[in-house]
Amino acid sequence: MQASVRAQNLGIRFLFDARRRLLSPTLARLHRHVRTAWGLRGVDLTFEPGEAIALIGPTGSGKTTLLRVLARVLVPDEGTIDVRGRVGSLLAVQAGLLGYLTGRENALLLGVLYGLSRDQARAALPQIRELSGLADTFDLPVSSYSQGMMARLGFSVADSTDPELLLLDEVHEALDHDFRGVVAARAQEIRERGGVVVAAGHDHDALARLCDRAVRLEAGAVVADGPVDEIVAAYVG
Repeated sequence: MQASVRAQNLGIRFLFDARRRLLSPTLARLHRHVRTAWGLRGVDLTFEPGEAIALIGPTGSGKTTLLRVLARVLVPDEGTIDVRGRVGSLLAVQAGLLGYLTGRENALLLGVLYGLSRDQARAALPQIRELSGLADTFDLPVSSYSQGMMARLGFSVADSTDPELLLLDEVHEALDHDFRGVVAARAQEIRERGGVVVAAGHDHDALARLCDRAVRLEAGAVVADGPVDEIVAAYVG
């Protein structure tokens, strides 16, 4: 199956109380004074098979929110989103990792959470250990890992699910130069199979090497979409 994304008039709304605490829609009905902030609004995008797209923009522009919608973590409040393809995501370096468990134990747990059966997750452990390059540290508690080691583990688990839509959020900032090459190679393999790669972050050089298209977000809206070199140059210039 080839991956694709189509968003029309996409909107995500966050609700807060007077103390700026995030509320669920259910709790919001119990508060008299509720403030609304739009994480995304009026977003129209199409991602086609074989594309690699960089999401750029300042902090709070909606990059992570869009990735969470693509990962089916958030449901739109407005518009529609059609995501086709098996999703593999690394939306935060430490997402889902438990410090008191070893890398192996975390990989098994995350694999199941990503939709693998227990047997499939267990069978993927040698592949995860090899790709991550963690070697003997694979059997040490994750609390002893650096940010880069956690990013290696998280990416390797996501990759083990054989994703057709790969989502990466600020991963390059935590990775060493060698493993960035591993990520780029995996991303290219996914694209060649008709998959889609979407990556967000502030390391624009790394994003430009990984992607050929960029979408610039400002205040939850798309303000530019085109070749990654042009969009990045206009943003940083």
